[in-house]
Amino acid sequence: MARANRHYIPGQIWHITHRCHKKEFLLKFDKDKRRWLHWLFEAKRRYETTILNYVVTSNHIHLLLADDKDRNTISKTIQLVAGRCAQEYNIRKKRKGAFWEDRYHATAIQSGEHLLSCLVYIDLNMVRAGVVDHPKDWRFSGYNEIQKPKRKCAIIDHDKLIKLCRYKSFKTFKFMHEALVENILAGNRYKKQNCWTQSLAVGKKDFVSKIKDRLAIRAKGRRIESTEGGYELKEEVAAYNAFFDVKNSDIGSKNTCVWEQFP
Repeated sequence: MARANRHYIPGQIWHITHRCHKKEFLLKFDKDKRRWLHWLFEAKRRYETTILNYVVTSNHIHLLLADDKDRNTISKTIQLVAGRCAQEYNIRKKRKGAFWEDRYHATAIQSGEHLLSCLVYIDLNMVRAGVVDHPKDWRFSGYNEIQKPKRKCAIIDHDKLIKLCRYKSFKTFKFMHEALVENILAGNRYKKQNCWTQSLAVGKKDFVSKIKDRLAIRAKGRRIESTEGGYELKEEVAAYNAFFDVKNSDIGSKNTCVWEQFP
């Protein structure tokens, strides 16, 4: 079984995907999805994590983050959310064993148009799955919070999101975000795009090339390919035993998420 890679380069926007162990539907109950969101909000409160979007499904999550704080902020955020959700579930179900796959996958996303496209791709996750007809109908995602910002307990950083998408006002951003979703739905163009979840980077060619250069020797075996609206740095398929920083174990307080660090 291949393992998801995490190559940390400071100052990037990251699209993170994390699946339940063996793709089991361990998040199928609403209360577990709500607890994941609770701990995401708690991570934001504790670590000032910059969260741009999210969705919780029955067997995996998507999380869009901006790395603009301490270099350990993202890893601490994932550790807290994943670890506490797993602990609570296992205690309630009197269950032992891994709750999550031992690695999450992180893709660097270029700001601007590619960030907006990734944002909408995340919004449409449950539409692709055939669960809802519109992202507004899925309660456990950031779409409604983006369109109608919360006054209390907000998870998404709207100011940062608008800035990184390169819009000057929330009104313009909100209109474009909604219009893009409606346009994709009208054209039935919401099929799965592996570049957002299986690549090391997505953006314009110069952005992807810079990510590859910064990976240096770690970029060996990876190639830049054109994709819809841009380029991606393709991830090589790695053997399960090729990495050694995290091992499968009962998930508890030691549910660590260590990134491979690059300057």
